[in-house]
Amino acid sequence: MQDPDATALKFEPPATAAGDSARPLVAETELPTLDKVSVEASTCTACGLAKARNNVVFGEGDPHSPLVLIGEGPGEQEDLTGRPFVGRAGKLLDRALMDCGLDRSDVYICNILKCRAADWREGRAQNRAPAADEVAACNRWLDPQLRIIAPKVLLCIGGPSASHLIHKNFLITKERGKLFTCRYAEHALATLHPAYVLRQQGRNSDGGYSLLVEDIALAWMKANPLE
Repeated sequence: MQDPDATALKFEPPATAAGDSARPLVAETELPTLDKVSVEASTCTACGLAKARNNVVFGEGDPHSPLVLIGEGPGEQEDLTGRPFVGRAGKLLDRALMDCGLDRSDVYICNILKCRAADWREGRAQNRAPAADEVAACNRWLDPQLRIIAPKVLLCIGGPSASHLIHKNFLITKERGKLFTCRYAEHALATLHPAYVLRQQGRNSDGGYSLLVEDIALAWMKANPLE
């Protein structure tokens, strides 16, 4: 069973300090529309993942929401449907949103990677951690996507996402639920990945489901502060 604190993405997180390294990839006055970025991403061939994909999984939900939920990358069901978080883990995420009085139409959901990272073995595709060059190639879509939406809060789903967007080598079991600064939002925090929760659930344990709900509720509260 995979260690939830293992950092799958091997790359430097986006710069947050002042200076050249903190400058966005595209000037604010040059930001395209989200639809334009989505259409352009749908035909991307910037890395080898394009060769085996069925669909680019750009994102869905309310692009005006103050809260964005972002995972590492699409899996098998997401690749087949072109939608983020639609497998068993996605159904658990939907349930957690519902337990917070929310659904997908209240938030925006996407991934760092827009194509499924997988290796073919014995005629079957098996999910794997994305390579650094694959992540770098996808940043041309992620960067404008998040800057166009401009959420108040980013909720990273799982440690790899947090390691990219919050800080390197993020320890999800120790740092989940804590507020951090972030390049793309006023606040960022991370929560357990629903797939991890499913693996941990048993007769006497919810596998961390209550923590997932708790973190979503906190993220929504911070995204919608009382006036």
